[in-house]
Amino acid sequence: MYSSVRPDVFRSLFYPRGVAVIGSVSAGKLGHEIIRQMLSGGFAFTWAVNPKGQGLLSVPGFTSVSAIGQPVDLAVIASPAATVPEVLHDCGRAGVSAAVIITAGFAEVGNSAAEEELVRIARRHDIRFVGPNCAGILNTRHRLAPMLEVIPPDGATALISQSGALGGAVLAWAEEQGLGFSKFVSYGNRADLDEADLLRYLADDPETKVVAMYIESVGDGREFMAALAACTRRKPVVVIKAGRSSAGRRATLSHTGSLAGSDAVYDAALRECGALRVRNVEELFDLCKGFSALPPMSGRRIAIVTNSGGPGVLAADRAEEVGLDVAEPGPALRAELASFLPAHCAIRNPFDLTVEGDEESYRRTLTAVLGEYDGALALDVNPAYLDSLPLARGVADAIVQSDKPVVVNFMAGRAVAAGVEHLRGRGISNYPTAERAVAVLVRMAEYHEASRVQIADCKLQIASCKLQIQNPKSKIRNLTSETEPAIMAWLRENGIPTPPFQVAETSEAAVRAARAIGYPVVLKVVSPEILHKTEVGGVKLDIRDDAGVLAAFAALAASAAGKEFHGAIIYPLIRGAHEALVGLSYDPQFGPVVAFGLGGIYTELLKDVALRVAPVDRDRAREMICETRAAGLLIGARGQRPADLDALAALIARVSELPFLYPEIAEVDLNPVFVSPDGVLVGDARVIRRLT
Repeated sequence: MYSSVRPDVFRSLFYPRGVAVIGSVSAGKLGHEIIRQMLSGGFAFTWAVNPKGQGLLSVPGFTSVSAIGQPVDLAVIASPAATVPEVLHDCGRAGVSAAVIITAGFAEVGNSAAEEELVRIARRHDIRFVGPNCAGILNTRHRLAPMLEVIPPDGATALISQSGALGGAVLAWAEEQGLGFSKFVSYGNRADLDEADLLRYLADDPETKVVAMYIESVGDGREFMAALAACTRRKPVVVIKAGRSSAGRRATLSHTGSLAGSDAVYDAALRECGALRVRNVEELFDLCKGFSALPPMSGRRIAIVTNSGGPGVLAADRAEEVGLDVAEPGPALRAELASFLPAHCAIRNPFDLTVEGDEESYRRTLTAVLGEYDGALALDVNPAYLDSLPLARGVADAIVQSDKPVVVNFMAGRAVAAGVEHLRGRGISNYPTAERAVAVLVRMAEYHEASRVQIADCKLQIASCKLQIQNPKSKIRNLTSETEPAIMAWLRENGIPTPPFQVAETSEAAVRAARAIGYPVVLKVVSPEILHKTEVGGVKLDIRDDAGVLAAFAALAASAAGKEFHGAIIYPLIRGAHEALVGLSYDPQFGPVVAFGLGGIYTELLKDVALRVAPVDRDRAREMICETRAAGLLIGARGQRPADLDALAALIARVSELPFLYPEIAEVDLNPVFVSPDGVLVGDARVIRRLT
């Protein structure tokens, strides 16, 4: 992104006075299909531009944009790749301010130089563009559809998709899924306008209630986080991030021509910014339907109103599994329900009306329970002999009178067709299963909880770190070598606690050091050529006397045979502490990332690690601790004293600042970090510099 996007650019993009479609209009050509879409959508001010000046149907043709002679705000370019630079020059001369470049054949096939030329030309003429290699855009309210995909129903969901094919499939399913769209953008190679620009625009778009995204990678991770956090403060953002598996990441690289970062880092960044990540298109549809049509879910207490015991219990099981509270009703609600429901109905939640439940019982029961609960599931299991339409009327009446969310599952098939059609006519979605319906409520509750505590503004994570501005350091001072003694001294200098230690180059010096520190001690080999000391027998624990030190020193020297041997580093033995890992790595999209998890030998085995884009403050560091299974060990169990989590959070926060103080840091690995009720101490450390 070479500059902030002026508001008039998006007016030209989504609300143009006139649109020029540039490319052949012959049957089967992209220009032909785009113009047919424009006419199908009903946009009146469209012109065809191609070397022969050919028009199509009611759309007149011209040989250049400049020749049109009427205001053209948006150019949709579908001409061959070699012609696009000259087309952009023509657009610039005609005063066009926005373009959508459908044409492929640029960075996605390795032709980055041609793509960079497009950017240079666009900058010269002050044109902002979407693409290249994209499927177009849509604004349903403006009847604007310069794209290659099916035009969906009007609605309140905006879709941003890096993949034109995936975005097109979503639009094609929209009508049968009961989801309408306000806007759609397939942004392809994002040579100019990218996902961050689009998020910032949609955050303020009054026609959009919820934003759906499909991404494979992002251009600038921190810029993306800033835009995403700003958008989620205003409205929900539901994200499918492709490339979770190693195979998926390989496909992403070949498809987008960009480097995708670790999926775990993306997951952490999305959660930090308040976005709701989903695994597939089904979940995306479900959530977008919920957010676009339902009131906010302000808590986690739900009522399940059903006419069948078994499915109601299954729905309750699933609701509790995903984190909802299927609590029993209070005395007042029980009394109210008992006043109008037959005695054979269950009023304990699930509220089972039995197969005799009718329109009025659904209406009155839902209305009553919504006075006490935060939301509800209306579940109708309809035998063939029952008419589902009256039940749907009762459910719909209660829903439209309430300011709380109600999800609906009428099952199944032809037996509920009339009821489902009635619900749809009143703007109510019928979810295919009760399990999917309650999953919507819990994700809506998650979003409400995040917004209630103010979704992280990511000041620490995204803005230029103040530490880097106020106190930059050109190199890691005093780290003349990357052996453990030098690293531990550097950590101390930066306020990171380590145990007392001494370095001994001879066995006699090791004995003196051990006596000074006090038995029992630990001896570790010092060699710039040994990275993992335990793997070569380079760590000797619980040494209790001088003879033990002499034997341990000799063993360490043997472990370094054939390598540089600088002696041993001697520490006191740390007892009664838990072992944790605190680390830093450098992600290609998001930059420095901080990690916390179980340490010692369990790091790789259990993979119990929480990640954040660095830097973090102490509050977010504490959130990281609580996300892991390690938290259960650290808070104290079965009468054990709790570990000093404040000291641990302070350590994580301080480590997260290091790459901004020392930009050449690529990786820091503190493992183990000893965590006890009395504080934290770094037991071992590794620092790797970035290649220059």
